[in-house]
Amino acid sequence: MAANAGTPDIGRKKHHRRRVMSEINVTPMVDVMLVLLIIFMVSAPLLTVGVPIDLPQTQAKSLDQDKEPLTISVNEKGQIYLQNAEIEVDALVPKLEAVAQARGGTEARIYVRGDKKVDYGTMMKVMGRLSAAGFHRVALVTEFEQGTKLQ
Repeated sequence: MAANAGTPDIGRKKHHRRRVMSEINVTPMVDVMLVLLIIFMVSAPLLTVGVPIDLPQTQAKSLDQDKEPLTISVNEKGQIYLQNAEIEVDALVPKLEAVAQARGGTEARIYVRGDKKVDYGTMMKVMGRLSAAGFHRVALVTEFEQGTKLQ
């Protein structure tokens, strides 16, 4: 008994505190940011499509534009969309006037997109309402015709 009295720490382990790590490991953060960048690069073009419409083809050149255009779309079922929101024909002109006033009045250019299979009467109803409301800068949107060359 007396032999153990002089060395009390023989059976116990010594606890050493680790030093606090002062560096930041940025590799995982860079990996996450690169993955997010790739995800946004792939998904961004898919977000600008809007209403799915099969546009007719022409040989006309595209127009230059600085800001997002004011777009009315008519799908093959005859449903009318202002930008990406479905709207009734009777509510089209009041909403369009409110949006156009914020963008520059009735001089704002309006793009009309219509599916190839849309009823001609539906398109003329939309175009007539635009004309009657005082919108005279109306452009019809088409796709560039493939396989033919401009001269």
